[in-house]
Amino acid sequence: MKFPLKPLSLSVMLSMGSVQLALAQDSDAANASVPTLSAIRISALPLHTELNKAVGAITVVETHDLLSTNAADTLGNVLAQSPGIHSDTFGAGAGRPVIRGQTAPRVKVLSDGVEFMDASGVSPDHAIPADIFSAERIEVLRGPSALLYGGGAIGGVVNIVDNKIPTAIPEKAFSGRIQLQGSTVDKGNAEAISLTGNTGSVVVQLNANHSEGKDYRVPHWKDRRVGNSNTLSDNMSLGVSFVGDRGYIGAAYSYRYDKYGLPGHTHEYEDCHPHGSSLHCGGHSHDHGHDHDHGGHDHGHDHDHEHDHQTNAVLRSDRFDLRGELDNPLPGFESVRFRAGYTDYRHDERDDGVTGTRFTNRGYDGRIELQHKPWMGLTGVVGVQASKSNFKSVGGSENFIPPSKTHSTGLFMVESYEWDALRFELGARYEWQTIKPETQSVKRPLNRYSDQAASLSAGVSWAFAPDYVASLSLSRSQRMPNAQELYARGVHFATLTYELGNQDLKKETSHSIDLGLRKTEGAAQFAVNLFHSDIKNYIYANTLDQYEDFRLIQYTQHDARFTGLEAEASYQFNPIVKATVYGDYVRGSLRHHGGSLARIPAARVGVRTDFTWNNWQAYLNYSQHFSQNRIANYESRTAGYAMFGAGVSYKTKLAGNTYEFYVKGNNLFNRLGYNHTSFISRAAPLAGRNVIAGVRMEF
Repeated sequence: MKFPLKPLSLSVMLSMGSVQLALAQDSDAANASVPTLSAIRISALPLHTELNKAVGAITVVETHDLLSTNAADTLGNVLAQSPGIHSDTFGAGAGRPVIRGQTAPRVKVLSDGVEFMDASGVSPDHAIPADIFSAERIEVLRGPSALLYGGGAIGGVVNIVDNKIPTAIPEKAFSGRIQLQGSTVDKGNAEAISLTGNTGSVVVQLNANHSEGKDYRVPHWKDRRVGNSNTLSDNMSLGVSFVGDRGYIGAAYSYRYDKYGLPGHTHEYEDCHPHGSSLHCGGHSHDHGHDHDHGGHDHGHDHDHEHDHQTNAVLRSDRFDLRGELDNPLPGFESVRFRAGYTDYRHDERDDGVTGTRFTNRGYDGRIELQHKPWMGLTGVVGVQASKSNFKSVGGSENFIPPSKTHSTGLFMVESYEWDALRFELGARYEWQTIKPETQSVKRPLNRYSDQAASLSAGVSWAFAPDYVASLSLSRSQRMPNAQELYARGVHFATLTYELGNQDLKKETSHSIDLGLRKTEGAAQFAVNLFHSDIKNYIYANTLDQYEDFRLIQYTQHDARFTGLEAEASYQFNPIVKATVYGDYVRGSLRHHGGSLARIPAARVGVRTDFTWNNWQAYLNYSQHFSQNRIANYESRTAGYAMFGAGVSYKTKLAGNTYEFYVKGNNLFNRLGYNHTSFISRAAPLAGRNVIAGVRMEF
């Protein structure tokens, strides 16, 4: 990128300008009715810290924003409207969160503190089986607080707080929510229902939803629609809790079924294989002496990967969850909190209905947290986490990862101390990991991996003035390689690569600093975070050779660094009008070998205006995504694009029920946009103009 400082400067100037404008307003505007964040407690933090007291950067997406999303939206797309978060879109069916330039496996996605145990970390075409329609809110933790869920969460933690296991007795004996929705870009529809009932101390929760959409439209596109971008999803959960005076205990069963197309999926390079560090593709004339364009330009060929058959991913997940909390469980402890989940996951990739490769993962993840009573001013939590994953990929020609069993155990603690306007936090985690590959199905020697990792974090927040908080966080975290990075060998069609694992990989060690300044109450609110990470032995997919669109990659490690900024500032001019400006920027590069890392999101700035009047709410949103010219070898530059959206909703009561009617539009200017973080950005551009309309009834 030729002008990385321009979007940063613009974002900072907009933020500071908004703050200065806010401070200059009269007292009447300053006392306008505005929402505050002090009541929001973060479930993913062991101490349930209030948002306005948190040391690290935290984003919370509330229920209202989740329920009006597109039926086909992925978790990544839902969060991509927040500063510092993007999505590595893979058509309409899959998209993982990209936080501060990092995605899986350095971003963990949790279901109320427990991992999903899916296969989304293996490939971007594997959807995260998260039920967004039934979520109460989504919490995104960045910085040191994310380390409590593993040293590998260098990018962050996404915690989906759902209601499938009730935690309290509701006010009504029977209540619920019904929602109907449609979207134009994919001719999609969605239906959802949520029911809650209780008899005394027993509470039952039922959630169910269905959504589907056809291939989505794209402007200025040769086929007008992206082939194989259709989606279908079914979700159901049933939970029961016993709620008493000292806490609750509950269990739930969840079922998910997805069937979605895989744009750009081709078996054309099925016979490609490596000769040393070079590719050989049978039937192709591949001159190993040709001059690669390391500058990242397009390779000049017009290669058609379209096929007349359907390629789909079919996902099924059966999950059991157990959750509970108990006050005063033992002398010296205020509460105990436990979470456990078992998942039986299957992902089939089908051509014209015939299953080629099947990925399965059966495993569990559980954690217990004990919060001790205040001692010499200290409040804190100690805990243990254990997980096991039995991963397999069988059949077909995409069996590039051998079956393996991964065991992980972690001990963690966090302590907090408040002194006047200062709040100190200290956290630590020590974990053990063992990976046992199955050697019977492979002809090469595979070694068992076993290692330990230690992570430490320290932070302080300073409420130096009413409603103002400054924070500083330092962390030292370690991530151990996973089975794919160690043992992969074979063709990976989703990313059009031949992957080579590396059993000599060492664990990563990251040293990070995070500076924050925020104002969380009043007419003027803002949050600015600067972050920098130096990562020793950073593991990445290094491209060795390329033929047309197909690349030979090997997992390699070198020292890397990530530097960036996230900023958001808003001002409530009066009870009706609120304006917000936001922006983010991240730079990821190799320290001693030069060059940028691949698929780093481009800088972005945006402006949003919200209107609230009686029962009406509306918004206008404009965002500018800048071009990405800082690219890795064999990577193409991506042009910038702009997005404009708007929405309006009306809420009313009728016969004791609450009804909300809403209409929202995305990409209303119908711009063609390519997502630089996507592996298939050229095969599946961002969706064109889309209008979403729906109605929601609560009773």
